[in-house]
Amino acid sequence: MNTVLVVDDEHAVRDSIRMILEYEKYAVKFAQDGRSAFEALRGGPVDLVLLDIKMPGMDGIEVLQEIRRQWPLVPVIMISGHGTSETASEAARLGAYEFLPKPPDRDRLLILARNAIEVKRLRETGEPGQAILGESMPIRELRALIDRVAPTESRVLITGDNGTGKELVARAIHRHSPRNTKPLVEVNCAAIPNELIESELFGHEKGAFTDATQLRVGLFEAAEHGSVFLDEIGELPLTLQAKLLKFLDSKIVRRVGGSRDIAVDVRILAATNRALADEVRQGRFREDLYYRLNVVPIEIPPLRDRAGDPALLARLFVERIGRKLGKSVRLNAQAERELGRYAWPGNVRELMNVIERGVLLARSEELGPAELAIPKPRERAAGEYDLAELGVRIPAEGISLVAVERAVIEGALARAQGNVVEAAKLLHIGRGSLRCKMRRHGLGREEPSTLSVA
Repeated sequence: MNTVLVVDDEHAVRDSIRMILEYEKYAVKFAQDGRSAFEALRGGPVDLVLLDIKMPGMDGIEVLQEIRRQWPLVPVIMISGHGTSETASEAARLGAYEFLPKPPDRDRLLILARNAIEVKRLRETGEPGQAILGESMPIRELRALIDRVAPTESRVLITGDNGTGKELVARAIHRHSPRNTKPLVEVNCAAIPNELIESELFGHEKGAFTDATQLRVGLFEAAEHGSVFLDEIGELPLTLQAKLLKFLDSKIVRRVGGSRDIAVDVRILAATNRALADEVRQGRFREDLYYRLNVVPIEIPPLRDRAGDPALLARLFVERIGRKLGKSVRLNAQAERELGRYAWPGNVRELMNVIERGVLLARSEELGPAELAIPKPRERAAGEYDLAELGVRIPAEGISLVAVERAVIEGALARAQGNVVEAAKLLHIGRGSLRCKMRRHGLGREEPSTLSVA
C-alpha cells in the first residue's frame, strides 16, 4: 500500500483529500505545518507529499526546498487556493511534480498521485523500462488485463506495432506472477541465426557439432520455474516451430546431440508484430502452434489511440533525460498540444527519441514545438487516397495482400459508383489492367469480399 503525506493547516481540506485517497486504498498521513511534515517523513516511508502553499511558519515553497534537499526521491504535488502562475512556476523550478488548485479535482488528483508514485519507483529502482505508464482508457484496460492474467499459468500472445512495448508487457506479467523470484529469459527469435536457435533454446551436448566444445544449457532449462519470453515468434523457422510445439505439449527438452529427456517447468510468453492468423493461412506459421500460444491474446494499443498519454509520457521522459544530462527543462503548453496531435507511427520509442533530442539541444528551461521538431506528416500528392478514404477496413487480425488488393479495387469501384474508367484513374492503372484484376478476383460476377467496404 502506498503512503501519501498531506501537509495542510485546514482541517476540511485534509478530510476531503483523505476520503478521496483512502477510497482508492492509499494510506494517508497528516501534518499541519512544515515541522510536523519533516517529522512524518522521518517516521516512515512516504511515497508522495501533497503540500499546501500557505501555512503558518514555513510556507510551502520553503518546505518544498527542504524536502527536495533531504528526501530528493519523494515527489511533491503543491496545492493551493491562492496560487498564481508565478508561484506555480517557482514550485516547478524547485522540483515540484505538479501544482493543483483547491479544492483539488478528484480524478486529476488520483491521476497525478498514481503517476508521481510511479516516477518515484522508477527513480528508486533505476528501471524506467519496466513501467507501463499512461492514464488513457486503452492503457488502463491493458494494465487491468495484465493484472488478471499475471497470476495464472496461461500462455500469452502479445501483439502490437513496433515501439508499443511488447517486452514491457511480458516483464510486467512475469513481475506480477508467482514466478517472479525466478528468471525471466528473453529470446529474440529474429536476432539468432536459424542454425543456432535450436541450440540456444534447447541446449547441446559436448561434441554435438563442430563448434560444440562444451555442454551448453538451453534457455528453457535456464529459466526453470520462471518464464520464457519468445519475442518475434513469427520469425521462428517452421522446423523449430514443430519442436517448440512438442515442447509445449510435453514440457520436456532434449539437448542437441543428446539422448536424455529433461523435464522443464517454465511459463511461455510470446510476442509478434505480425498477423499470425494470416501467417497461418499463408503456410508460414503452424496453426496448431498458433493456438497453443494464443491462449490469452493481449493487443497493445498504439500511442495514437491513447489520448492524453503522449504529453504525460513526454513529461516523464523530460524529467528522466534532463536528470541524466544535468539539465532542468520542462515542456510548455504548446509543445504538449503538438505532442497530442502527432500520430506517432513509431509509438513510445519514437516519442522517447524526440524528447531526448529536444532536451539535448535545449537552450533554455522551456521546451516548445521548435525544440521538439516533431516530424511533419508527409504531404499527400494530388489525387492520392489512403485506404480508409477508399472505404477499406483491415481487420485487427490482419489479412493477405491478395485480399487487400481485392478490397482496394472494391473501394475504388464504390467511390467511382461502379464506373470502371473512373476507378482505374483512382488506382493509377489502365482500364484494361483494372478489368483484368477484376476478373482475377471475381468482381462483377459474385458478391464482394468479407473485408468491409464503406
